[in-house]
Amino acid sequence: MAFHKNNPIRLLQITDSHLSADAGQTLNGIDTDRSLRSVIDHINDTHADADYVLATGDLSHDGSAVTYARLYEYFLNLQLPVACLAGNHDDVKMLRTYLQADQISCSRQFILNRWQIILLNSVVREHSGGHLIESELEFLDRRLQAGQDKFALVCLHHQPTPIGSPWMDRMGLDNGEQLFTILEAHPQARGVLWGHVHQEYDRSERGLRLLASPSTCVQFKPLSEDFALDDKPPGYRWLELYDDGNLETGIEWVHG
Repeated sequence: MAFHKNNPIRLLQITDSHLSADAGQTLNGIDTDRSLRSVIDHINDTHADADYVLATGDLSHDGSAVTYARLYEYFLNLQLPVACLAGNHDDVKMLRTYLQADQISCSRQFILNRWQIILLNSVVREHSGGHLIESELEFLDRRLQAGQDKFALVCLHHQPTPIGSPWMDRMGLDNGEQLFTILEAHPQARGVLWGHVHQEYDRSERGLRLLASPSTCVQFKPLSEDFALDDKPPGYRWLELYDDGNLETGIEWVHG
């Protein structure tokens, strides 16, 4: 890891937990409650000094109130601030109702030292793919314009660029170029972080670090033409954001 003189902001990303109304229900053979609890236990054991957790969508598989009530209790166990955004499986209204108390929020933007973290809603009701409506794009542009002295990390659920899996890319963000046009006009933007794809992705393009992260339950096989599962375990991403604009990141896999 590169050496930087200043202490970084430490973020964690958890995504695509796909909890169902009935605790213990499985998704492709994985007990999604159990796998999420294992990830949270791993975080508490190894990253308890983090500053913030980003939960980037598909937190519920069925959008039921009972899943968000359970997620609230699980997130309290992290004893860290958690910012939540919705994915295509989530019920946006339910998520914002139940995951908005104590250290858990649905904040759209927050400042940590020299960085601002911006969370965008890419959900299209009753569609698997994503879209950023005009008001979301305008919000991003306003926040970047107002925060020119802050480096920026932008978070959403859907992938804004193809990842090389045709079946998943048909369910990506359909106006990613509009997003990148705004980001390229603001050179302090440093990265884009998303979920949805159930796999690790890490590329540097257009002056940005483009990052996707594995699910807390099942993983999809990279570069697959059609739906295919990978044999990798649940996982999550850590990020370190430095005052000089550098970003370090990696994946933690949770075995067992």
